[in-house]
Amino acid sequence: MQENLLIVRNVIKQYGDYKALNNVNISVPRGSIYALLGPNGAGKTTLMRIINQITAPDSGELIFDGEKLQKNHITDIGYMPEERGLYKKMKVGEQALYLAQLKGMSYNEALKKLKYWFEKLNILNWWNKKIEELSKGMAQKIQFVVTIIHDPKLLIFDEPFSGFDPINAAIMRKEILNLSKKGTTIIFSTHRMESVEEICDHIALINKSKTILEGTIENIKSQFSNNNYEVITKNSELENNDLYDIISNKEGLCHILLKKGVRGKDALDYINTNYEVISFKKETPTMEEIFIKAVKNA
Repeated sequence: MQENLLIVRNVIKQYGDYKALNNVNISVPRGSIYALLGPNGAGKTTLMRIINQITAPDSGELIFDGEKLQKNHITDIGYMPEERGLYKKMKVGEQALYLAQLKGMSYNEALKKLKYWFEKLNILNWWNKKIEELSKGMAQKIQFVVTIIHDPKLLIFDEPFSGFDPINAAIMRKEILNLSKKGTTIIFSTHRMESVEEICDHIALINKSKTILEGTIENIKSQFSNNNYEVITKNSELENNDLYDIISNKEGLCHILLKKGVRGKDALDYINTNYEVISFKKETPTMEEIFIKAVKNA
């Protein structure tokens, strides 16, 4: 069983009469890329702020790396919030060095690692520019570097691709995957379901302040999967029968829904006997479809 780096148990956070989090539970496996999903106002940002100890829960507990979450763990966590927090009047290099040292790095260590990352991301010529001189996407790269610079055990990215063009978004995805391969645990909050499909292996879905789904993407997809199949045949189109119903049928590309109790093998054997089959595969729902269905049914 995969060990969890972070466990959130029965966390409640209330602001006046409003419950931002209501008995939220998540378990983040060590080394995973864990998607924290939910509609606007679901409580995701509140939970991320609690993990970062920016605010505290009213009740419940958080276990980090086998211990109750405490102040000294902040150096083991890197957080890039959706609303970026760089000082616009400061020079990029000066600011990056300052923020790295706040995370416990020495000046020389910070300078060496910052130069490495600035060269790697081709932004070294921005060192003496002020943040206000940079585009949103350029500032995003600086924010990314200062978030990861101290090699934390846990990285939390809130909408990390916001402001990036497709080329730079792809570069950031690659770097996030590289960090994961080196063992960093990553919590990733986004509304871009295609990004979840591409890089995440676990998800939690929060809706109306509660956890309504959690697990591996594979298991969640299996949970929401139905008996839909895509069938491609040569020269003829499928017709309804006792095994399946036709959902759509066009020029040999057919989508079918198996009837209750019918196995995929049964349908395939029948189709193979009566048609020339090019392709037969089970359709799995996208994360976007799962998101919409789960929120709608909650």
